Amino acid sequence: MQKVVGVRFRRAGKIYYFDPGNLELSPPQDVIVETSRGLEFGEVVQEIKEVREEEIVLPLRLVRRVATEADYRQLAENREKEKNAARICQEKIDKHKLEMKLVDVEYTFDHNKIIFYFTAEGRVDFRDLVRDLAAVFRTRIELRQIGVRDEAKIVGGLGPCGRPLCCATFLGDFGSVSIRMAKEQNLSLNPTKISGICGRLMCCLRYEADHYECTRRGCPAPGEQVSTPYGDGKVISLNVLKQTLMVGFAENGAYQEIPMGEVEKLGAARAEQGEQEKEREKEREKRGKKNNGWKKQDKSR
Repeated sequence: MQKVVGVRFRRAGKIYYFDPGNLELSPPQDVIVETSRGLEFGEVVQEIKEVREEEIVLPLRLVRRVATEADYRQLAENREKEKNAARICQEKIDKHKLEMKLVDVEYTFDHNKIIFYFTAEGRVDFRDLVRDLAAVFRTRIELRQIGVRDEAKIVGGLGPCGRPLCCATFLGDFGSVSIRMAKEQNLSLNPTKISGICGRLMCCLRYEADHYECTRRGCPAPGEQVSTPYGDGKVISLNVLKQTLMVGFAENGAYQEIPMGEVEKLGAARAEQGEQEKEREKEREKRGKKNNGWKKQDKSR
């Protein structure tokens, strides 16, 4: 078992494990940690705990110290420098007429590197841009292309529901979202209705997907024939939230909303009736054989 502490570097960012050493850490303390990029400023979001070594990436890097006043001042300076770096980078992008959109700029805490995040439709040849930026800032330059979902996570904003974006507030990782999830929840398949501001399917489509899948698993699908307390009918629609089925009856053309527990697939109901009929037939045969046996004995006398 390895003692670790969970640290996050961005709001709603991924949580990374670090070795707390001899420090007593608890959320929401700010700390300085060692990373592959050098020293970084992060926030403790998970208390110290022990995990199996299979769950962590070795070697585990160390938490150097709890953030000091000097660290906070340096962080504020970095934020100001990032604004200036973004302005200069945008000027260079316009100069070289590159088809790319600058999204964010990040200074590593120790000024060892500047990372420029951008989006683009395809591959961009930014070698001249990197040379210009390196000449201006005199440090290592990294240009990192990101997707539109990552852009929404960094920039933030309000979703179609009117609330702040999930990805920018609490979602650490992007889960896979498919159009099948929208179909199972009987949502409109209009792209404008089920897409977020990033243009991709909304992350919230998967929140209730497991519930819908589990509920639908044992229920008759629309179009299936079912047996109900009101007679045999056909399933028209399924309401997972209310746990009901809308059933149509061919005899009188009526529709009835019926709880799922009172509806049975007609195939299964008929199979059960068939089994019961077989049992009754066996009983009749037994009784018949017994009666025939007594008759033969009477005749023999």
